[in-house]
Amino acid sequence: MEYESSSSIWDGVYYHPHLFGGLMLTAALLGLSTSYFGGLGYSYLPYMWSDLGVFYKKKSEKKRIRVYMDGCFDLMHYGHANALRQAKALGDELVVGVVSDEEIVANKGPPVLSMEERLALVSGLKWVDEVIANAPYAITEKFMNSLFNEHKIDYIIHGDDPCLLPDGTDAYALAKKAGRYKQIKRTEGVSSTDIVERILSSLKDAKACENHDNTSPLPSDDHKGSQSNSSRISQFLPTSRRIVQFSNGKGPGPNARVVYIDGAFDLFHAGHVEILRSARQLGDFLLVGIHTDQIVSEHRGKGHPIMHLHERSLSVLACSYVDEVIIGAPWEVTRDMVTTFNISLVVHGTVAESNSLLAGEPDPYAVPKSMGIFWMLDSPKNTTTTSVAQRIVANHEAYLKRNAKKAESEKKYYAEKVHVSGD
Repeated sequence: MEYESSSSIWDGVYYHPHLFGGLMLTAALLGLSTSYFGGLGYSYLPYMWSDLGVFYKKKSEKKRIRVYMDGCFDLMHYGHANALRQAKALGDELVVGVVSDEEIVANKGPPVLSMEERLALVSGLKWVDEVIANAPYAITEKFMNSLFNEHKIDYIIHGDDPCLLPDGTDAYALAKKAGRYKQIKRTEGVSSTDIVERILSSLKDAKACENHDNTSPLPSDDHKGSQSNSSRISQFLPTSRRIVQFSNGKGPGPNARVVYIDGAFDLFHAGHVEILRSARQLGDFLLVGIHTDQIVSEHRGKGHPIMHLHERSLSVLACSYVDEVIIGAPWEVTRDMVTTFNISLVVHGTVAESNSLLAGEPDPYAVPKSMGIFWMLDSPKNTTTTSVAQRIVANHEAYLKRNAKKAESEKKYYAEKVHVSGD
């Protein structure tokens, strides 16, 4: 039988003063001195007095609450990250289910990213503890029992936006009926549907720029969402509180090896996660510079970036390998930057956008190269923002159809939307 430390004796005195007083009075009447008790030794007292009920068993550790949240996580964005951040806040351990490719096709249309890529993105988030691959789109009774019994899940989490099956029923009806469902607040201003629209619109803008004389007009597709990129203003409203929620809030130690890597990090993808992981392994603190929208547009052309600066910053901050970001980093790494942030190593991946360097422009890494602190880092993946966008372009019609279907549920959600408290 285990007992707590010496504080347990005083707990006994506090909660049973009459019993303790009676013991001491009896000892006095019998002529027993304090030296007698000293002879018994302190370690013996708990065992002698425990039979009288004065002391309690050592308190057991508090049960850790395990919560589960699932999703397609296709074209991973800061809205997904914020949902998982909120879910983690409702428990101690977050288990995330990544819906299978087959289930996505059956319920929403073709995914842009493969299962492997989506797993890499979800696993790389700072709030995720475990991942379940090939999760079902709907919470079936069999799967729900598996979550409760095998994975020891206490609650199933989802956002306040509806998740309906093709037959119109609620995908989380069983979890709600079981009383093991909790709801979080949806992050406004972004969705995978919206990102697909932005990509298709940026393509139209680029082609329109090439054909500015209108001799070869592009088809309209008769789709309401196919607007110019300039007219599709992001609905995301960046706040300082959101940035704080995503930040680690810690700086590097005095002798930390600070590694710096910069880029656009547009359409945050698995290639980004892997290069950040590799960069972090080279030091103690990973500082990421995120280029401004203007810099990205100058180097990648009209219609870029797809995601604006604050959106890209949150996506990078959500990555577990990142310690800090510079929001709006300069194109060139200067000596002053190296000194200010105490940078030990500057790295750049071998895979990058082909047009990232303008003709005749000075090398942005000239200074760290001259200081002997520059390193070309082998990119673990060949994925780029352009290659991800090209997947959507190649399957243009399928994604237009998918978006049209999703647009109806989005319209209904906003028409019936009510305020939901939360973060």
